[in-house]
Amino acid sequence: MRMLLVEDNEGLGDAVNRHLRNAGHSVEWVRSGEDALEAFALEPFDAVILDLSLPGRDGISVIAELRRGRSSVPVLVVTARAEIDDKISLLDQGADDYLVKPFDLRELEARLRALLRRPAGQTTSLARVGDVEMDMAGHLVTVGGRAVDLGRREFRLLEILLSKPGVVVQKEQLMAQLFSYDEMVSTNALELYVSRLRRKLEGASVEIATVRGAGYVVRVVGEPAGKPKATGERLGG
Repeated sequence: MRMLLVEDNEGLGDAVNRHLRNAGHSVEWVRSGEDALEAFALEPFDAVILDLSLPGRDGISVIAELRRGRSSVPVLVVTARAEIDDKISLLDQGADDYLVKPFDLRELEARLRALLRRPAGQTTSLARVGDVEMDMAGHLVTVGGRAVDLGRREFRLLEILLSKPGVVVQKEQLMAQLFSYDEMVSTNALELYVSRLRRKLEGASVEIATVRGAGYVVRVVGEPAGKPKATGERLGG
């Protein structure tokens, strides 16, 4: 997914940035509260990983500004404050979850997965459309019970599309979800991943259909296509 990482500690920021990118997420890393709000104003994000102790504008004021603007983006706070009163205060002020430093990067990713499932009412890491089943936590995909080996970006692409079966996901949205701005890629790269994913899903009861001039939609083969609904919503937010 598309993440905004707000962390001024270079060592921790670099570790989180690399871990999330290696897991297939697109990450924008900024080092101050002002830069975080500026980045958020320019583009949509699926989640924010926010340090509290930032130069200039601190994390609490960033949360307050986001909530004043009626943003419902999930905010995961990373903090050195371990007292229960501090934790309660964070949640009351608009944070969705928190991690106390030091933390395991695997727990960070698991908490992000949990936050991103909440808006859609999803309570497990399993998704199923037709005979395609995806386990987000285990990074496993099966077609009719047969395991399918997907690369990390192929996996993320399928995850995005399966989260909105029957709904057109715009190319621009997919590009923002799959690639970071510092990666010089064109829509040809997206089309290549779609082509690879289609080949690996051959024989499945679902198809990835192209909607000319818009994007792609996952639907069960044999169901009436109707008129797919285009969406500009952020996934998971």
